Amino acid sequence: MSATPNENEHEDPDLPRIAGYRLVRVLGHGGMSTVYLGEQVSLDREVAIKVMLPEALADEVSRRRFENEARTIARLEHPHIVGIFEVGRTKASLPYYAMPYLARGHLGQRSFADEAEHGFPRVRGILHALLAALDYAHARGVVHRDVKAENVLFDEAERPLLADFGIALRRFGPRVTTAGMAVGSTAYMAPEQARGEDVDARADLYAVGVLAWEMLTGQLPYVAGDALSMAVMHAQDPIPRLPRSLRHWQRFFDRALAKSPGQRFRSAQQMREALDRVPKYGGDPLTVFVDRSRAAWTNVRRWPITVWLGLMLLVAAGAGIALKEMDRAPATAERFFRAVTGRADTLPAPGAQPGQAVVAEPLDPMFRPLPQSAAEPFLAAAEQQLRTRNLTAPADRNATDSLLAAWKADPGHPRLPTTTIAAIDALGGAADERLRRDDPHARDYLDRANRLALAAGGKANDAIASVHTKLDRTLDTRMSQAVAHVDRPAAQRVVDAAKAIGAPAAHVDALASRAKTIPSPGDALPGDDSMRLVRSGDGLVAAAVRQVTQSDYARFATATARPAALCRQRISLLRLVRPISWQSPGFSQGPVQPVVCVSWEDANAYAKWLSRRTGFHFRLPRAGEAHELPPAPASRPVGEWFDECGKGCGERMSGGKTWRGGVGTRPLDPVRGYDDVSFRLVREL
Repeated sequence: MSATPNENEHEDPDLPRIAGYRLVRVLGHGGMSTVYLGEQVSLDREVAIKVMLPEALADEVSRRRFENEARTIARLEHPHIVGIFEVGRTKASLPYYAMPYLARGHLGQRSFADEAEHGFPRVRGILHALLAALDYAHARGVVHRDVKAENVLFDEAERPLLADFGIALRRFGPRVTTAGMAVGSTAYMAPEQARGEDVDARADLYAVGVLAWEMLTGQLPYVAGDALSMAVMHAQDPIPRLPRSLRHWQRFFDRALAKSPGQRFRSAQQMREALDRVPKYGGDPLTVFVDRSRAAWTNVRRWPITVWLGLMLLVAAGAGIALKEMDRAPATAERFFRAVTGRADTLPAPGAQPGQAVVAEPLDPMFRPLPQSAAEPFLAAAEQQLRTRNLTAPADRNATDSLLAAWKADPGHPRLPTTTIAAIDALGGAADERLRRDDPHARDYLDRANRLALAAGGKANDAIASVHTKLDRTLDTRMSQAVAHVDRPAAQRVVDAAKAIGAPAAHVDALASRAKTIPSPGDALPGDDSMRLVRSGDGLVAAAVRQVTQSDYARFATATARPAALCRQRISLLRLVRPISWQSPGFSQGPVQPVVCVSWEDANAYAKWLSRRTGFHFRLPRAGEAHELPPAPASRPVGEWFDECGKGCGERMSGGKTWRGGVGTRPLDPVRGYDDVSFRLVREL
């Protein structure tokens, strides 16, 4: 689209410039982009323009995530999904896309408290629209992963539209986020998403459940002071209970907010069908009667005085008729009295003697209190103990024992599976935390989780399987760390821990096989023949077989534009005229020969540069490691820079036999090079 001559007229110079658009102001900021209010000049319409931040452009993952969002939204054409007008780049080459400007705000700015007396029709309509949008997206392999109030916008017709597919996962396309990284907003995040596990469409349905709870109650189901605590509550805390007036929604939320994906709705369509089955009103009949009466009385008080006068005349006439009818129909009055008061006694029969009563008919079942389940006291105690993290102690007053007692008392209690799954998740998390610390009590928590799963009789299979998968993953992670650090004792502790928690024999054998592959001092570093393992104190490091060569150092000097250090050598009139450097040390040297005439500071800078490039931690060797270093092959022997200081760090130490006759360690000026001193690197493991 070509720019009109005056498209940038009166435009803020600090705002990005985009051909065909005039940017007005900032609407909001994100982690990788900024959203601006703009005007599309050719069509004279307001648009929202999302522009990637310059610092995010240097991050390949962020750039791919931004482009993924644009591609994802562009192929989702649905009346309740925000579309895209155009994708392009600003004049500064920053990626952007333009979309409709929705000025009516987002869902978090709406209140639905005044809908309670009418059964929340607007809430139901919004949920229907969002579930329809997600059903459409899920059918096309797109999982949103960030459904929240701020991402539900409203157009001029007050239609809700789902926005911001920035971290959407395309199940049939390339993965953008790294496995194990939790993405999304923790206030709406499904437990498996908070743990950084793979997610599917059921994570979006969990977020819709959180939105529904927030719209109905005016607050989130879980509230914490920080994002981490919030994520832990979603993963471990029991599903909260709704107030009495909303109790008829509880079954819907027990499934929508289930900890295990297998316990939730299978699809957005199934969730919509369950939403349609939620009654408009709920609670016990007396509560419904009182709530409706209170709402009706609020409306009646607004009637004009003339209506009130007419009503009073009608009431007076009706009262007279009612008195006559009650004389004729005592049984009707009897039933009315008992129905309204809920009492089992009766009105005295006309003409009855004192103390004589009419035999009462049974109360209408709708007015009888429901019998309490025998499991309820144990279950209520378990829910409280989960909140206070009393998972295994004190004896007989902890969540595990309370839930086992509840299963024994009444296995059919409707809340029992959900609370048990929450307890298994909490016990699994505690076991995993202790396994990471190599704490032997990890087995105790796992045993209790297994007991609960057994008591649940198959209703918690997914939850306990998830716990075992998490522990297996932790064992694998610990073993990988031991292998990376070339730490055989640590690897053996992992094998012992796997046996202690009762890991499958095949997994224990696999871990033991990996432990045996860890090399010993003197062996080559796995995957890198240029490094040998040497002892350093109580541990191991990998030391380079040879010193850094001229060609190695040349790449560093070119990449960093580092100037050559002054090189110290014997006095010579020729060398006063033509100073020597690492490029020309005064004698013939090939590209694979050790670089000389580099200062200690040059060598240290090279180690830091290589560390940044590779992600490993390189440094100069210490003097105490010198006798462990493998001899470096060289036609002209040179000394090496060490990491230690000399004379308060005004000097740095070098060591080794040199072609000039130097032997052992000696302090040297750290800012000068020497034609008989090179350096090699050591890599921390």
